[in-house]
Amino acid sequence: MKNSAPILNVSSPSATPSEEGESRNYQLKTVGTSITGYMVEGFDLLMIGFLISAITVALSVTPTEAGALVSWSLLGTVAGGVSFGIISDKYGRVFALKWGIALYMVFTTLCYFSVGYTDLLIYRFFVGFAMGGEFGIGMTLVAEAWPAKKRARASSYVGLGWQSGVLMAAILPPLLIPLIGWKGMFLVGLVPAVIAFIMRSRLREPEIFLKAKRSQSVKNKFSLKLLFADKATTKTTIGIVILTSVQNFGYYGLMIWLPTFMANNLGFSLSKSSVWTAVTIIGMGIGIWLFGRLSDRFGRKPIFITYQLGAFVMVLVYTQLTDPTILLFAGALMGLFVNGMLAGFGVLISENYPTEIRATAQNILFNIGRGVGATGPLIVGLLATTYSFTYAIALLASIYVIDIIATVFLIKESKGVSLK
Repeated sequence: MKNSAPILNVSSPSATPSEEGESRNYQLKTVGTSITGYMVEGFDLLMIGFLISAITVALSVTPTEAGALVSWSLLGTVAGGVSFGIISDKYGRVFALKWGIALYMVFTTLCYFSVGYTDLLIYRFFVGFAMGGEFGIGMTLVAEAWPAKKRARASSYVGLGWQSGVLMAAILPPLLIPLIGWKGMFLVGLVPAVIAFIMRSRLREPEIFLKAKRSQSVKNKFSLKLLFADKATTKTTIGIVILTSVQNFGYYGLMIWLPTFMANNLGFSLSKSSVWTAVTIIGMGIGIWLFGRLSDRFGRKPIFITYQLGAFVMVLVYTQLTDPTILLFAGALMGLFVNGMLAGFGVLISENYPTEIRATAQNILFNIGRGVGATGPLIVGLLATTYSFTYAIALLASIYVIDIIATVFLIKESKGVSLK
């Protein structure tokens, strides 16, 4: 029976413009600018964690107050994600990305010139606000530029931008803080941000977006109701919210507490914990890269389920290991499954919602997941205090069972569809 829903348009074998994609040069530019911006976001949000101790002393605040800088940054990303998603769908993907990164440059510079805790807190919120659209709009831009047969792998490259930024945040602060101070770290992100701004200033909007805007010249069809346009789309929206929530909850729950777990349970020093954590991050990058290729070949659903099963097994296995060498390789494999799914959200959302709301859907659905995921460190911490770190992290495995159920019953296969 044919699907009557207006959201997905499963095309015939004959190629359409969206299936052919843009020129190769344009495709590479969209990937480059999206990677660079998402790198800035990954670096900025993780880097602030390394500054908490220095900020506590320098501004004479409590650790809780210093930690609030992270929370307000994350709140800013949620607000910015929704706002810039709407701006992108109304005025353009490149337009929103360009002025988002410009706003970031303004407020991260103000962080450097902050004079106290209150103004720094305000600046950090707006830094997060400026960065909130990077994931969703970057994924949308790439999906609209690349052909259907390579859409998942191209989207996975954007996810690698985040991992690159996270690695920068793990490596650079210990090296640079003694030289430029904690405030100087806020300016480090300006380098890739300036590069991204220049790239975006020279990039036009994707043709599929321009075509959609021309067809809407009489009546603008933008509406959040398109997320719930019919029963099938509503199921998809609920399913994607569950998937993004589980992925973010697992990611933040593991990454924030993994060094503490290794120190308390395994007796690792801080430097040793950092090396083992870095290997886990590298495994995440490999997982993202691999997900895109497998998804383009075998479909979205089977690869999501494979990664969810892998995450369930590896999180359980990891808590039972004690040998440092085995832990090193197991951490990389765990990271591959736990965060490799990040590569699939951009293409999954792009293929399930029309052009007039695609970027908004990306940012709303992913940032709802990020909002849920922000509770991960708190819940893992409470469980660790009440029971143990081993128990708390092992319990994370159970959330991937929910993920599998949602994928099986709520997500429909969208490999090869033509964007509309």
